[in-house]
Amino acid sequence: MTASPAVALTARAQEVSSEIVTDILTLVRHETSSYDLPGLAAGLDLLRELAVHRLGQPDHEHRYPGGECGDTLTLTYTGTGTGAGTGTRTRTGTRTRTGHVALVGHYDTVWPTGALAGWVRPEPVDGRAKLSGPGIFDMKTGLAQGIWALKLARESGAPVPTVTFLFNGDEEIGSLSSRPVIEEVAQKVDVTLVLEPTAHGAVKTARKGSGIFQVTATGIEAHAGLAPQDGASAITALSEFVVAAATVAAPDKGTTINTGLIKGGSATNVVAGQATASVDIRVSSAAEQDRVDVEFDAIEVSDPRVRIDIDHAWNRPPMTLNTASAPLLDLAREVAREQGRDDLPDAAVGGASDANFVAALGLPVLCGMGAVGDGAHAQGEFIYPDTVPAQTALVAGLLRRLTQPLRG
Repeated sequence: MTASPAVALTARAQEVSSEIVTDILTLVRHETSSYDLPGLAAGLDLLRELAVHRLGQPDHEHRYPGGECGDTLTLTYTGTGTGAGTGTRTRTGTRTRTGHVALVGHYDTVWPTGALAGWVRPEPVDGRAKLSGPGIFDMKTGLAQGIWALKLARESGAPVPTVTFLFNGDEEIGSLSSRPVIEEVAQKVDVTLVLEPTAHGAVKTARKGSGIFQVTATGIEAHAGLAPQDGASAITALSEFVVAAATVAAPDKGTTINTGLIKGGSATNVVAGQATASVDIRVSSAAEQDRVDVEFDAIEVSDPRVRIDIDHAWNRPPMTLNTASAPLLDLAREVAREQGRDDLPDAAVGGASDANFVAALGLPVLCGMGAVGDGAHAQGEFIYPDTVPAQTALVAGLLRRLTQPLRG
């Protein structure tokens, strides 16, 4: 009996899994810290070479200079399906045709250059193999799987949509230069799939919004021994602010607040004239974002001589499963069932990604289409290599289906 196309696709992904893993490890071995511009440039060159090696020369490409951030690269491969690349959309999420898909992923990592040399690899658990390295989970596995997904979809002989890969080198520091490119591409395509890692196998349909507030306290310097009464300590005032800011958190509403960095003062015998704090804020709704803004501005410190300035630097809006994305989730689950998977769960997570930008525009997007593993941003982050074929086949199967109208 001839296997169904979906089962055949999964079987083919299994056959080439060692090659996919080789590509993953090739990307991991080249370190791409968000702050290492030469490393990022070389890493993007390597990623482009890998895409060309597996898929051939793109029909269109553009490299957007990142300035103080890593560059952003788009590679577009024209589809073979009827109407490929000519999809239309409405703001309510209704589709008349879908034929152009964006596969989005970042190649920068949180790890400083040199982390690979001292990397501690985790031990296997219950005999299940793991692969580990800086950025392997977040998110170089997703990059390789995305390239292979298009390759396998093409090789299957089925029609495929036009695919635009978007690789950015500044996601871990807020997508400061790439955000306009991401939003522009998302508005031109019909569907965006973000190749971030899964949540233990689940796709991510909701993410918290994020902000990094810079809080500056400006006081009055004085000699700590001779005239302490003449001084107004910025450090003391900032400490009061940080304690008060922590009470603004509302975990039951999904709002967390973490002061991760503090610096200030000039010497131990000088009343501090200035101090700063960097505060990481995560929210699940726009209403909570507004509440945090108001309550931070209302915080007062005991010494009126100290001035508190707050830079409300919201980076990513909250992501929810919007009406445009719900049919895409249904389709992904249908593809997973056809490929023999019992279920494809979805999850809400605390971290933010570039999918937040797309969802905020009311456009269809699924995140967490990449690796299965754990330990993002932690020493020993890893993937389960035995999941690579299924994850690659899932994206490939979606590509095969996205040449047809998306129901919903």
